[in-house]
Amino acid sequence: MTSQPPFRRRRLGRKLARMRADAGFTLDSAAQALFKTRSALHRMEKGETLVDVHLVKSMMDLYDRFDPDLIEQTIRAREKGWWTTFGIENQGYIDVETEATDVHDLSPLLIPGLLQTAGYMRAMFEAHRLKRTTRWLENDIEVRRIRQLRLVEPDNPLRLHGIIHEAALRTVVGNADVAREQLRHLRQMVELPNVTLQVVPAGAGVPDGMASGFTLLSFSQVREPDVLYIEYATGALHIEDEPEAREARLMFEHVASQALHSAESVALIERVLAE
Repeated sequence: MTSQPPFRRRRLGRKLARMRADAGFTLDSAAQALFKTRSALHRMEKGETLVDVHLVKSMMDLYDRFDPDLIEQTIRAREKGWWTTFGIENQGYIDVETEATDVHDLSPLLIPGLLQTAGYMRAMFEAHRLKRTTRWLENDIEVRRIRQLRLVEPDNPLRLHGIIHEAALRTVVGNADVAREQLRHLRQMVELPNVTLQVVPAGAGVPDGMASGFTLLSFSQVREPDVLYIEYATGALHIEDEPEAREARLMFEHVASQALHSAESVALIERVLAE
């Protein structure tokens, strides 16, 4: 899979492209008025190159579209992601989740990363065929723990709706102590008003869509499309195609309809913990 520009730059580029189109400018006419080449402006709108604040101000003047948030968005698009301080050059999932307001996580056999304990994470990372150095492993754990802090932010916390299969509760990752700690943590996290966890019971079989997992991320901006994220053995897909994201949402809703309700899911977690 080829790498793509950081999400903040892609989002800014889409916004600039919408402003241009709404103002009735073509790429050619806008580029000429801004003293840019057509290809240069096209790369900016794709998020492939950085845009400076002065140019964005010129665009707002040209398009006659004042947006008070656009300058701040332009500045943020030029900044490196917080995770890079941990030596992680992730331009895929973390930068999208950092900007998202809602996460729908369908994880058939694993506890969603945002709900994992440090012990569970460590066991997962240590079991990976690519052995991490101690520093690499600790950095990965710390980055995931920082991501989890958004669930408990006092203002505008990240909303999470996770669906797992009962097998994820019963699979011992690490050892029995790690498994018990993870189940207790789940029971605690689902008490948050912004966290919903549903479990598909073993007796329900494998609902359509449950065979492989995916994550759907949504944003507060009305015209910002959802992002569909799918991991596979050797990489991941980041899909911003609206029909595919819409189909994924329908599939998620279908699986949710086959899963236990929140209270029933908590009761199942407690039964497994008691066992």
